[in-house]
Amino acid sequence: MKKRLVALLLVASMVLGLAACGEVKNTPSPAPTKTPSQAPTDKPADPTNGADPTEAPEPTKPSETIDVPELKFTAGTVLRMACGYNSAKTGMFFDAETAGQGITLADGKTYYSGDLKPTWKRVEEIFGMKFENQYQGNSATNEFKYWQEKLGDVDMVAGSASLLSEYGESGYLVNIAEFLDYMPNFKAYLESNTIVRLSITGNTQTGAIYFSPYFDGVDDIERMPLMRTDWVEKLLNGDGEFTATSSKDLAAAKYQPYMPTSGKVEIEVVNIDGKKVDKVSKDYDAAGNIVKTMNDALAAGKVTGVEAVNMLRTYIDKAYNGYYGKDRANLFIGQNAAWDADELVALLRCVVANSQTLNGTDTIEGLFTRENANLQRQVDIFRFAGTLFGVRGLESRQDYLYFDNNGTLHDARGEKATYEAIDRLQDMAAEGLIASSFMNGEDVKTQNMLEKDLGFMHYDYNQTQTIYNQTKLDNAAGEKYMAVMVPVARWYDGTNADGVYMRFTESWRSVKTDGWAISKAGVDYKGDGKMTDKLKAALSIIDYAYSKAGQILMSYGPDAFIKTNADGSYVTFNFNGTEMPVIADKTYEDLWTLASGNYTNFARYYLGSTLSFLKSQAFEYQCTHEVGKEGAGHISTAIGLGIIKHPLLAVADNMWYTSIPTVLPNTKDENDILKGYTDLSNNFNNAKDKYNILVDLVQKGYAGNQLSLGSADAIIKAVNEDWSSAQYLMLKQDAWTRLANYYKNLTK
Repeated sequence: MKKRLVALLLVASMVLGLAACGEVKNTPSPAPTKTPSQAPTDKPADPTNGADPTEAPEPTKPSETIDVPELKFTAGTVLRMACGYNSAKTGMFFDAETAGQGITLADGKTYYSGDLKPTWKRVEEIFGMKFENQYQGNSATNEFKYWQEKLGDVDMVAGSASLLSEYGESGYLVNIAEFLDYMPNFKAYLESNTIVRLSITGNTQTGAIYFSPYFDGVDDIERMPLMRTDWVEKLLNGDGEFTATSSKDLAAAKYQPYMPTSGKVEIEVVNIDGKKVDKVSKDYDAAGNIVKTMNDALAAGKVTGVEAVNMLRTYIDKAYNGYYGKDRANLFIGQNAAWDADELVALLRCVVANSQTLNGTDTIEGLFTRENANLQRQVDIFRFAGTLFGVRGLESRQDYLYFDNNGTLHDARGEKATYEAIDRLQDMAAEGLIASSFMNGEDVKTQNMLEKDLGFMHYDYNQTQTIYNQTKLDNAAGEKYMAVMVPVARWYDGTNADGVYMRFTESWRSVKTDGWAISKAGVDYKGDGKMTDKLKAALSIIDYAYSKAGQILMSYGPDAFIKTNADGSYVTFNFNGTEMPVIADKTYEDLWTLASGNYTNFARYYLGSTLSFLKSQAFEYQCTHEVGKEGAGHISTAIGLGIIKHPLLAVADNMWYTSIPTVLPNTKDENDILKGYTDLSNNFNNAKDKYNILVDLVQKGYAGNQLSLGSADAIIKAVNEDWSSAQYLMLKQDAWTRLANYYKNLTK
């Protein structure tokens, strides 16, 4: 067994290329990966590479032949599935609300409550197995908690990665690694992807894997800044001074400069046509810092919204030595954007103070979140602060952890930089630059903000949010909501004691925190290597999901939902260098009719795809509004040219650039101790209806927060001493050290 695992992991680094669901290549990468001076250059601005889908090569459909004799099982084998995503709507079977009185889809079939969704019906047909629905409609964590005392009643079960690893170590779940030699697709995938393998390793002595990983896209940017770009153009572009018949006065200055107030900062940008890299200087000697300029003017008297816009216009002209010409909005919204936090605050001041010009009302909200009353979305406000102010750990793949350049783990919850960023958000809120509905926890969502022309900007997923260009904005009037460039900030990556001014995003897709596991008691596995029919069936599903055909099925659904040629082959388009299927016209029609253009909801609610395993972005890309494609294209180009850096799904020489594994292999005893640190987990929870002190601080400040902790120092002391962060970090560091040593031994 040990030899098999060593063979499995002869990999030292990886940069995943499976976002496009190409063929899995069983080719080890060189080891170890160097810290990049540039990001990978294989991501074109336009994933289609300009290809016409109708002219792309037409490969035949991926083969669904399952040729793994060791996994053959009795036809009709029943698997009891406690699996889904996070609600009754997102299970393998239709629920009453989604199916209604019956719903007819692109395959021409009518589905009713209790019917298998098309993706899983197709799995039944491929393998000759049967599925029994045991899913309770919970989040992964709560679903597993429901079954944890009665795992003999289910065969496959959803759960959080940490819970599944813990219960696997306690002997309740099947160690999938024992059977990798019988799972050629899954094995090849892990052989090619180091951090994925390390993220799901539950025991560094045995190399155990207790769950199949889930990827909602992989090795790509996740959340992006999104703006009403038409408003930026209206305020900043053109010759001469900005004029308006009505504007409000700026609020009293609270926010203070983050960027320098003198000297020069040289920044790399993508040139306007997206072909090469330019260098521009932020010349503070010539222009001053725009926040300080505005603050000094406010200290001397009132500043109108019109005056603020002209201050910002003058600053852009001088600071960038005319680089942006009369198209000053490109500082924020162009392919060649170079904006930073201070420039954004200045822009937000201008937007809020000029609502009459921009939307004809007395109110525009600056920063908002997708759902201002839902903690699961409210936390995006401090995630964005991490990107604005160069703070690691606020958008980590595991809790709030990150590596420094030497590979030592840090917990952002107990670090001063976190609270300095929160302080800056508080200052922005005091100036009215953060939505009042967010501050008050009112039930206001993106669609409300855009439909009523009330919201300027938030930080979220591109596809699901830019679809509102089609449903909530008046495109005829030039209204436009799209992704803009990641900001410039000072990041401390260990290469310079004073930090490095660059664009970096911690929002990078890797193994998600949920997965599906196999219950030992359910499939009657004794741990002796002898596979029952149920175990073979469960292993077959996991392996198939990582084949090319399986990846397409788990992303697109069955062939009836894909556009085909007369000979039955797929119509394809070029996505990141790989030919991927085009969705059927009826699928696209249903996407809008049933899910208002939201690809993820449509796939989960109606197709049964995107519930687990590996989701291709190719389907989602086709469902992205043209405006969404434009902004994402700018970011993709910048990533490809190395202008935006990000965590690597590899073990880098400079460990600051290594993505934290989604789960670390703590022992059962360590997990028991970690579970006792309830203050730490409860006070920094990101789940709906829970509590997060960082959100509370933005909304209520040090004086009014729920825990009555009156300063950043008091919170840091509570985190590290009273809430056991120091002990938590020690146990996580120990687990990482064991995992790193395991990795080194395998790559010798």
